[in-house]
Amino acid sequence: MRSHFIPSTPNTEQNAPSAAKGTMRSHFLMSSAAMACALSATTAMMPAVCSGQIAADYATDATYGGGWAAGQNGGYGFGAWSFNGTDPTPPGTYQAMSSSSVIGRAWTLATHSNTTGLANAGRAITEGGGLQVGQTFETVIDNPTPYHFFRGFDMLFTSGPDNNPGGNNTSALRASVFNYGSTTWKLNDAGGSSSSGINQATVAAAGMRLDLTLTSATTYSLTLTPLNGATPYTHAGTLNPTGPITWVDYRLYDGTSAGPEDTVNNFEISYMTISVVPEPSSLALIGLGFSGLLFLRRRK
Repeated sequence: MRSHFIPSTPNTEQNAPSAAKGTMRSHFLMSSAAMACALSATTAMMPAVCSGQIAADYATDATYGGGWAAGQNGGYGFGAWSFNGTDPTPPGTYQAMSSSSVIGRAWTLATHSNTTGLANAGRAITEGGGLQVGQTFETVIDNPTPYHFFRGFDMLFTSGPDNNPGGNNTSALRASVFNYGSTTWKLNDAGGSSSSGINQATVAAAGMRLDLTLTSATTYSLTLTPLNGATPYTHAGTLNPTGPITWVDYRLYDGTSAGPEDTVNNFEISYMTISVVPEPSSLALIGLGFSGLLFLRRRK
């Protein structure tokens, strides 16, 4: 069990559109986004559209009104949630919804022992067959406050096809706090381990936003932004050669949770999105064309 977490070596919430609207709707948003974003007033009114959002799911979606269960999917562009890899006992207590987190309503991972227990939740990136160059995956999380020896939490970006690839920590990129006494968020990629300098207590105060952008098929830029105003951390690196990023996995290991609303001891996620920001030159051209159409319409 402990091999799961052995360290590797070298917003405004809103209801997401239903899955039934699917990928075709997201591509329509992409085509209309450039025109809308060419006008500053529209940009302010439509932040999700103007960022070219192509995949999204929020814990506030009505799908999760009755709780959080494996197989659910309240958004679009992602596959259904999988809890595979979670410890089998106690049943039905490792994944739940929280309404009292500092990041708002949240998908919550909880474990109930300081010596054993793994809560695991992941899902596929179905939009485009995985994260593509120029796309940004964004999520907001809140980690537990206390630290216990041999306890940790992480996010794995993998090629799937399910949680715990290879039965361990195999991933293109891992962001984690789990290093036998360290309480600092670290990154593990092809270059080894890098410390962000962001302490888990800083994140627990108000949560943290993680933005991962693929800059090429093998490189990335990642920014960790504490939501309490602390200094963000940005790192550019090379992905481990494990294949394309088609899966996102959130994990919590060894805890003392008293239940879903135990925000001190639980690991929480409020949303996840994927966006594409149109190139400035493209926006300028489309903006000119759109402005011309408006001018002609006014003359009529």
